[in-house]
Formats: sequence, C-alpha cells, structure tokens
Amino acid sequence: MQYNRLGTSGIKVSQFSFGSWVTFGRQVDTGLAKEQLAAAFDAGVNFFDNAEVYSAGESERIMGEAIAELGWKRHEYVLSTKLYWGIHEGVVNMQNTLNRKYLMQAIDGSLERLGLDFVDLLYCHRPDPETPIEETVYAMSDIIASGKALYWGTSEWNADEIRAAWEIADKRNLRKPVMEQPQYNLVHRDRVEKEYVRLYEDLGLGLTTSSPLASGILTGKYVDGIPEGSRASLSGYDFVTEKVKDAELIERIREFVAIAGELGTTPAKLALAWTAYNPHVSSVILGASSVAQLEENLGAVEVLETMTPEIARRIEAVFE
Repeated sequence: MQYNRLGTSGIKVSQFSFGSWVTFGRQVDTGLAKEQLAAAFDAGVNFFDNAEVYSAGESERIMGEAIAELGWKRHEYVLSTKLYWGIHEGVVNMQNTLNRKYLMQAIDGSLERLGLDFVDLLYCHRPDPETPIEETVYAMSDIIASGKALYWGTSEWNADEIRAAWEIADKRNLRKPVMEQPQYNLVHRDRVEKEYVRLYEDLGLGLTTSSPLASGILTGKYVDGIPEGSRASLSGYDFVTEKVKDAELIERIREFVAIAGELGTTPAKLALAWTAYNPHVSSVILGASSVAQLEENLGAVEVLETMTPEIARRIEAVFE
C-alpha cells in the first residue's frame, strides 16, 4: 500500500481507504464492520471515512464500536467525519447548515458516537449559502484549536467557495482548509480534472475522493439490468437507477468491461486503479457490503502498479 501526503499537509493517508457510506447501519452491523475494518487494516489501509448523516449517526456509532473492539491504538489510524446535514429533525439551526452553533455542537455528538477524543479530518459536507463563509471558517478553525479535529476541509464545494474559505483563513491567520472530498470516477471527472486544477498548486489542496465506482455502475453489474440486493435496488438511490436506464452509458460500460477483460482484471479494480492513478488524488475511498467485496476491490493496488499513461488514455477515451 502506498501512502500519500494529503495535499501539502504533513499527514499521510493510504492510497485506498475505507468508508461507511450506504453500508454501515443499512447493510453492515458492528460485527461485520469489525471484520471489514480488520481486513482493510491488514491490507495497509490507515484512513477510515464516515459522516454524521450516514444512517443518522448510526454509522459513526458502529465504526466507533468496531474500532474499540479491535483494540487499535489511536496513533495507528486516520479517521474522518463530515458535518452539515444534521440528525436532529425539525430543530432550527441544526440541519442543512454550517453555522457556528451547529458545528460546535455537532462535533461533540460525532465524537461521542465514535468514542473518540478527536477526529483526524473534519469536513464541511456541503457548502452553506445561508451562512457567511467567514463564520464557518472561524468555527472550523476553533474546532481545530480545541483539539477536537486535526485538519479540516470541504466536501463537494466548488472551486470559488474553497478559495474564498482559504483566503479568509489566510487573512485572519486561522486554520486553513487542506482537503476536499469530491465524487470522482470515470463518469464524473470535470470537477477534479478541470474546476479544481488551479487549487492544487495555489492552495496545496489534497483530495480524498468518493464514489470511485459510480455507485457500482463501473463494475459492470448493471449492464443486464438491476440485480437483487444491489444499490440500485435500495430505496433512496434513484440517481443510480437513472444511470442504469441510460443506454449510451451502459454501452460505454460494456466497452470498459471488455478492456478490463483484455487486461486480465475486473472492471471494478481497473476503475479504482484509474482513479488512484491521478496524482492529485491522495486517497480513494472504497465502500463494501462484505469482506470478500472489500478484499476484491483492494486488489486494485496491484492493478495500479501496472497502470500506464497509454492504458489510462484508452480507458478515458471510452467515456469522452
């Protein structure tokens, strides 16, 4: 496993990491989470991603319990969570916001569920157009100063919003955002490859990218319809179903699956390796509903070692 600096910060994260979105609390309980975390850790993964909103806090609780049962030392792993959506329905100031009141209380709730004194990485899960960015930057900087988080960043913010937050922090001598967590895969490329391009050098932005398999579409499992138990069959994932109905996209997936076969690998591992091949990506976050699936996807480490510019360009041409 390769370890990369998170942008220009000093902390290093594993090339592939493990996240709990969708699965923890819906498909994975504490027992299975413990097995998955152990498998990832044994493969060299040191970074584990979560969010307050995942299963309304249950995902954080499950991950915290699993880590406690595994007996990991706190210095052995990097853990993140994300704040914005809130889990207290109908409570003013505590949902869909990055105001100071919410952030200062939400971090305490996350730490309690995780059973930790601090998280290594803390993300603003979405931008908040109703709260001044300056208020959010001050709150995040104060959370870092309190020791409840070590680094902060953003998730799915646009380039202008990230730059504005960074410049406010720079002018006020506050802790700056150092990382962004966008969706990045062969189907969604523009934000990472075009919109953020100036931020890597100008701000030293690091990326921990999510959804590398486009919610499973890039595995090829949907080319003949929606399998029972797949993500597209779950309620609340209509965005996956819509992609499955896109005949042109499915045809591109078929071509991609054929390339993977020619290269002697699976489409999932090839898609993951392609994502990790981008030098601006510090870590690619994997998700899995079983230990076998996680171990299979971690095989992308070997595929990445064989990736070349020619192979990358051939793959990209399929989706252009």
